[in-house]
Amino acid sequence: MNEHERLWHVTVTLCGEPHDADLVREALERLQNQVGFLHSLLYAPSTAELQYWEEADSMLDAAALALRFWAEHRGVCGLAEWQVVGLEVLERVTFQRRS
Repeated sequence: MNEHERLWHVTVTLCGEPHDADLVREALERLQNQVGFLHSLLYAPSTAELQYWEEADSMLDAAALALRFWAEHRGVCGLAEWQVVGLEVLERVTFQRRS
């Protein structure tokens, strides 16, 4: 991490057409294996929530990366064509204060 980058806790919530829960789980496991930095995955047949830490200069940079994350990995991992319906980006100190 360079001197200007900060650490951000990112939560991305996705929603869309229902899929078999086992297929959703398998796709998310492939995603976890591919990227390796997800620390929380919650899912149901029509929704998923991903949490991870992102290094970026600003909250806007971290949010832009988060909004592209699902689409960039969708094809390779066999992820559903769901849309982002929620995004939370918190600086590390703010996230820790909540805990």
